[in-house]
Amino acid sequence: MKSSQGTPAWLGAVNDRTGLALLLEHGPLTRNRICELAGVSKPTASLMMARLEQSGFIEQAGRQTGTPGPAPILYAARVDGALGVVVDIDAHEIRSCVVDAAGTAHPVVSAALPEDLDKRDPVRDVRAAIERACAASGSDPAAVHKLCIGIPGYVDPRHADELFTEALPKWPATGIRDLLEDALGAQVRIENDVNLAATAERVDGVGQGREVFVMIWLGNGVGAAFDINGSLHRGAFGGAGEIGFMPIPHAAIHYDESMREVQDLIGGRAVHALLNRFGIAGTTLPAALAALESAPNRSEVIAELAPRVALSLTPLLSVLDPELLVLGGPTGSAGGAELATLVAEHIRAESRWYPEVVATSVRDNAVVQGARELLVAEVRGELLDRVALVGS
Repeated sequence: MKSSQGTPAWLGAVNDRTGLALLLEHGPLTRNRICELAGVSKPTASLMMARLEQSGFIEQAGRQTGTPGPAPILYAARVDGALGVVVDIDAHEIRSCVVDAAGTAHPVVSAALPEDLDKRDPVRDVRAAIERACAASGSDPAAVHKLCIGIPGYVDPRHADELFTEALPKWPATGIRDLLEDALGAQVRIENDVNLAATAERVDGVGQGREVFVMIWLGNGVGAAFDINGSLHRGAFGGAGEIGFMPIPHAAIHYDESMREVQDLIGGRAVHALLNRFGIAGTTLPAALAALESAPNRSEVIAELAPRVALSLTPLLSVLDPELLVLGGPTGSAGGAELATLVAEHIRAESRWYPEVVATSVRDNAVVQGARELLVAEVRGELLDRVALVGS
């Protein structure tokens, strides 16, 4: 039975939750520092630490040095019992990373997906990604209770979790969330990968402090994420930002009359073909983009690509009128500031809009970083809720 509000047991649970939250936010603390941060007396702080330690939520982490008198004990949160894993999967590769309630930096591990599509399986692939992430961080897979999976596409929660993606051919058209949760025994959250990259940009990148910005993903696929005052606009069915499927503007038809969609103009195949046409070797898009970095004709390639990107983005500007466009993804990162500058110039020359255009500042594992931001809060909430249950 839960304790009534105002009773000693209820107050103790509230204090314990506060104490654990402080340790998760600040790292190891002494009893006196917890008194200061929580606004409680020393006896109350001592009781808080004793209860949390006895329940297995915290542990002693040595003593604080450099202070007069006896060195005080440092207390630290134990985060190994409630973990999450973020997974970033695309058409060719899967990346994963453990997440704990303290936001500890754990290794990101990656693996190629089987080229033979018949050897792919969503449950098997995600389970293997969890196991790799846990092995890299020295964590117990049994402690993983939450997953955040970034995909190149989206799931419509209103219609049996209907899946919309062309990059994951072996994933079922409906029911993917239930399938993964039943098989893996963890709560699953599926997010669009570009939305996750935008989350990373808002927290750690150039999106900090901006009211409205659009994250443009240029890679194998083309997508956008709309951040409005720190909230992502996903649309009624989850499909906001799937700009790769927009018809190409009439002004872009001269590039190739067979082109029909934005994906045909600035998607992975189109950019790869453009790079090869300029003599930049690479059998895959990542290889060709890597070669672009030191190519003597790099500026010529960027100058050819920039107007294509600008034309593709103009319809977004008329709808959202953002103050900032962030070019991310493999192609956006490879083009860097040079591509961003030229795209801005073309937008201003060919339209009435004048947003600032910049290259992403989150160049490594942006999708993983964004998913981690979301999952840390969820894992932390789970751990703090356990404290309340123990104290009730």
